[in-house]
Amino acid sequence: MAADDLLLTNVRVRGRAELVDLRVEHGRIAEVGPGLDASPGTTTLDGGARPVLPGLVEPHLHLDKAMLGEREPENPIQHADRGTLAGAVATTARLKEGFTHDDVAARAEDVLRRAVTHGTTVVRTPVDVDPTVGLTSIDALLEVKQRWAGTVEIQVVAFPQEGLAARPGTDELLVEALRRGVDVVGGCSYAEDDVEGCRAHLRRVFDLAERFDVPVDVHADFAPAHATDPRHALAGDVAALTRARGWGGRTTIGHVTTLAGYADDARRRLVAELADAGVGLVVLPPTDLYVQGTVAPVAELLDGGVATALSSNNVRNAFTPFGTADVLDVTLLAAHTQPFGTRDGLDRLLDRATRGAAAMLGVDGASGATGVGRRSHDLAPGSRADLVVLDSPRADHHTALLDRAPRRYVISGGRVVAKTATNTTLHVP
Repeated sequence: MAADDLLLTNVRVRGRAELVDLRVEHGRIAEVGPGLDASPGTTTLDGGARPVLPGLVEPHLHLDKAMLGEREPENPIQHADRGTLAGAVATTARLKEGFTHDDVAARAEDVLRRAVTHGTTVVRTPVDVDPTVGLTSIDALLEVKQRWAGTVEIQVVAFPQEGLAARPGTDELLVEALRRGVDVVGGCSYAEDDVEGCRAHLRRVFDLAERFDVPVDVHADFAPAHATDPRHALAGDVAALTRARGWGGRTTIGHVTTLAGYADDARRRLVAELADAGVGLVVLPPTDLYVQGTVAPVAELLDGGVATALSSNNVRNAFTPFGTADVLDVTLLAAHTQPFGTRDGLDRLLDRATRGAAAMLGVDGASGATGVGRRSHDLAPGSRADLVVLDSPRADHHTALLDRAPRRYVISGGRVVAKTATNTTLHVP
């Protein structure tokens, strides 16, 4: 469907008892309410009393390393170090020797097709930069970003997974990636040989962010909950750098699984530091549970004012041998780990998978991790018309989530980009 003027009728919006229509003009929501009339030339789409959400957001999805699970050498499902961070990094480092532009693009687009079918309209993707792979993956993802523009918004992060000092030559590649137009500079705070090297790594990342005027996205504190290695206790350093450099609302960290093992007072202090500095935190339940057996305390982060989001992280590789790039599956997994088993709890998580994550990424006019700014990526007039209709007629959003309802329609900028129809015949007495 090419038109961007659309009337989506008879849908359920969270917080409203009655069915409503959404009028889309020039790719944005113009009006929300019952009984709206279609303007001449407008395409009408009947929602069939189904629930609708804003487009889903993947704020931390490694497209360049996805779909490697069956690849030799070292099938990650059979690898002796399977399920460990060190094993996943080592396996992937070997596989990167065989990466080509077309290979990276093909695997990335495989995952994007899955993600869009499930309702994702925004993706931030950390892409490895190091002397092994060079800028092959960066160039491939920048090309994919352009090819998929209008269907899914892609933010490309230049990510030094294996370190800067630990992998000489990576710093120069990181600079060149920024010159080529990546959207975000990434960091890996635990990748260097000692804690002082890790702190220097972080300072360099923020130097580059200032030089190129881009956001920062750091993998941090990714270890078991009771880890003692000081390289996995640097989220506070990220907060301090964010405050010192004035990068509040433009800094995001991922993982921080060690936070789950902090004593109560220490955990509250770090949560307050992150909130005060304007650092957003992305929790990656599939990988965090598989590799470290724990996740950061989402409810406490939200209660403490930390902008928090959820994401798949990896799909079918050594870091996570599972997954379909479905943010709602990730949302349900997060709900299993912490006290979100109520309607209000599920609503909190649905916000983290949609408008909360979009605000963290600065999508459509929001101002980054603080979520301050005009209301965007929402089911409200003025928002870009990124919509997901859940195929659960007459059900509410909570029931549709628990039932893992297919996505009947996925709409990006007012254009239907995916449609799923299911037909089940049940023969029972």
